[in-house]
Order: sequence, then C-alpha cells, then structure tokens
Amino acid sequence: MIRVDAVWLCTQPLDMRAGTDTTLARVVQFFGSARPHHAYVFANKRSTRLKVLVHDGIGIWLAARRLHQGRFIWPGGGCGAPQSLTREQLDALVLGLPWQRIGEAGVIGLT
Repeated sequence: MIRVDAVWLCTQPLDMRAGTDTTLARVVQFFGSARPHHAYVFANKRSTRLKVLVHDGIGIWLAARRLHQGRFIWPGGGCGAPQSLTREQLDALVLGLPWQRIGEAGVIGLT
C-alpha cells in the first residue's frame, strides 16, 4: 500500500499521453514541487480520463483511470488554484461520484 497523506487536484487539463517525467514536470510547474506522500490528480479536457501521480518518498508512481460512460466530476475553468481533496473525496472522484459533496466521515451533504 502506498502511503498518501494529501491529495491535490490540478484543474488544468493534462494530455493523457504524458508519461511519468512529463506529468512530474506538470506537478512541479503547477504546485511548485512534488512532496513525498502526496498524490496529484489530473484529468483530460473531456474529463473522461484521470492520471494520479504519487511521490512515495523514494520514487514516483503514475496511475490512470478511464470512464467508459459519463465523465468525472471536475471543476471548470482550467486556470484555478490547486484544490485539496480528502481521501473520501478521492475515492468518490475515481468512481465518478459527486466528490465535492462528500464531507466528514464520507457523509454526503447538500452543498
């Protein structure tokens, strides 16, 4: 199991052909650095694919996920500041659920 202490969402789209080095460069460009035990989440323009880059303190892990139907719930605009996510929100995001409404202990609220 890879330890993840913080999850960050990049609102700018990423070309899903990007490999580990290119994605790491985007993390450093957008977030300033790649911190150990932090996960950085990117989506493509259509929000149908995700990439997650994790720095485990020694090396870099890169994972991808694709939805065959629908889209990932993604903040619009593409030029906003990075957003922090909880582990519960990340779990909901990768399933295509409304992660913005997940609160403490996985409770879904109105906002």
